[in-house]
Amino acid sequence: MNQPPARKGPRVNEMIDAESVRVVGADGEMVGVVSVQEGIDLAIRAGFDLVEVSPNADPPVCKILDYGKFKYEEQKRRNEARKKQKIIEVKEIKMRPSIDVHDYDVKMRNARRFLGHEDKVKFTIRFRGREMAHQELGMDVLNRIRADLDEEVRVEQFPRMEGRLMIMIVAPK
Repeated sequence: MNQPPARKGPRVNEMIDAESVRVVGADGEMVGVVSVQEGIDLAIRAGFDLVEVSPNADPPVCKILDYGKFKYEEQKRRNEARKKQKIIEVKEIKMRPSIDVHDYDVKMRNARRFLGHEDKVKFTIRFRGREMAHQELGMDVLNRIRADLDEEVRVEQFPRMEGRLMIMIVAPK
């Protein structure tokens, strides 16, 4: 039971397996419903290919066009769409519950830079040893961060404990 490999892209010329198709001319004008062979003959006379653009219609819609140019345009569209995509990264900033003022300022400067690049920021407070008994200190640090960045961010994940870590995720507005 060997099946032919799944084909990518539209069917062209002899690959179209319908009996009759609705043909759109090279100039965009509707030709009408004709047999596939007639459509291929029309395309050859025009110097183009018969390309199935809407296979699910009844009858399938085919267009007379230059298939090589069609593939090239499609590739350009895909590349353009990929170029415009913005991949959002999650940057992590690690702190301790007893962070000093200057260290805090440096971490906040980095957080603002990450947010300026449209990245999300994950703040992680790590507790060690007896610090676990004073989780409110970590909560105070995260609340201070939230207050300092209030106009620039929206909180995506409010502070919560995960083992020995307290985590909060913010995203730019």
